[in-house]
Order: sequence, then structure tokens, then C-alpha cells
Amino acid sequence: MADQDPIFQIQRVYLKEASLEQPNSPGILLEQEQPTVDIQLGVEAHPAADGVFEICVTATVQTKIKDKTVFLVEAKQAGIFEIRNLPEDQLGPIMGIACPQIVYPYLRGNVADLIQRAGFPPVHLAEINFQAMYEQQQAQAADDAPRIVTQ
Repeated sequence: MADQDPIFQIQRVYLKEASLEQPNSPGILLEQEQPTVDIQLGVEAHPAADGVFEICVTATVQTKIKDKTVFLVEAKQAGIFEIRNLPEDQLGPIMGIACPQIVYPYLRGNVADLIQRAGFPPVHLAEINFQAMYEQQQAQAADDAPRIVTQ
């Protein structure tokens, strides 16, 4: 019976990708205008082995003054999780809510650190409600699903 007990374990959390671009430096750094900040987040899940999944949380942070980029940071923080013996209906929420909640604080720290090391004030990513994000994605997927029309 012990072989059927649910298993949820973190195997590893790691920075998978990180990039920083300052395409308009040094000239843009002399501008006195406040830049606009655009932040995009995403979550991906991929099977890595039987019962083992890689969950990635990505962030893209772009600051601009007018139409010129001050800096662009793209980062992907990942975690490897062993998830076994869970009902199929619980697997999606675990990978879409619980795992990203574990990985996201590492991403926040790495993004803030990278931006600060580039010579800018750190941009602190806001806390994210991954449950609301997951539910929104599920609703969107249901809306996008093909419908059978009978006459």
C-alpha cells in the first residue's frame, strides 16, 4: 500500500536561463525621463521522467523611455519536482499553482539582482496569485476549445 502513497518532493530549483540587454547604452542612461516598465510572466510544465516534472516560471522585464529600450531582462527559473500517485484532476493544480509558488521567489530574487548588478535600481516583481492565474488559464482554454454545433 505504501507504493500508492502520494509523493510530492522538490528535487532541485535552478536558474535555467537569464539574459540582460542594454541596447541603447550609454546614451539612454543620460536621459532624465522616467522609464516605463512592462513585466510579463509565464508558467510552463514539462515531463522530465516518469513521475518527474520540470516547472518553469519565466519573467520578461522591459523598461523604455519613449520608444527606446533602457534594458530588457529575460529569466527562466525552473524546478524539478517528483509528483506521483496523485489523482489526475489534482496534477494540473499542483503543477500550475503549488510548484510555481515554490519556484517564483527564486525568480524574483534573481531578476532583482540581475537588474541591480546592471547598474539600475532593482525591479521587484510583485507577489503573484498563481491560483487565480491558473483558473484564468483554464477558463481561457475552455473558451478556446472547439465547440460541436448541432442543427
